[in-house]
Amino acid sequence: MHILTTLGIAVALAMDAFAVAIATGVSLKQVSVRQTFRLSWHFGLFQALMPIIGWGLGASIKDYVAAYAHWVAFTMLALVGSNMLKEALLADENEDETAKPKDSTKGMTMVMLSVATSIDALAVGLSMSMLQVSIIYPALIIGIVAGLFTITGLHLGKRVARLSWLSTWAEILGGLVLWIIGLNILRENAVFSTIF
Repeated sequence: MHILTTLGIAVALAMDAFAVAIATGVSLKQVSVRQTFRLSWHFGLFQALMPIIGWGLGASIKDYVAAYAHWVAFTMLALVGSNMLKEALLADENEDETAKPKDSTKGMTMVMLSVATSIDALAVGLSMSMLQVSIIYPALIIGIVAGLFTITGLHLGKRVARLSWLSTWAEILGGLVLWIIGLNILRENAVFSTIF
């Protein structure tokens, strides 16, 4: 596979991670080196592993995986997005400004976000398997690009959060963006055309 094609795929796959990283940066307001490493490492790792898993699964189970993967991604993004919206909308005005927000770079939230933002990469791996394309080099590029986009998005979100008047609105927007990404995943998989 040509390097430009691989980079194009990697950038396209990294867009969800980038948007989620911005929302996470807004939510955290202050981002440490450790948080940056954790989130970028996990997003990059999952983005690299999912195509390998998809490639390994091969074409034999493509229809089964494709039937449910978009619902898994939507559910995870919707849960995290709803939690962000709840925290932004129910924040008490008298709340201690020094209190730390929930850290989305830890625990199950990070795992859910990592899986949700990398589900598309599983389908790419299945496609590469059907095209009989080697997967290791593209998976490495996909993972590195996702990690770099995550770092950029996280710190961009942190900068937006510094504007105190914009912070709550940015967190609301971040939660809505996660919902929009999830709904877009459903739209791309023609879920709405079967309903209407």
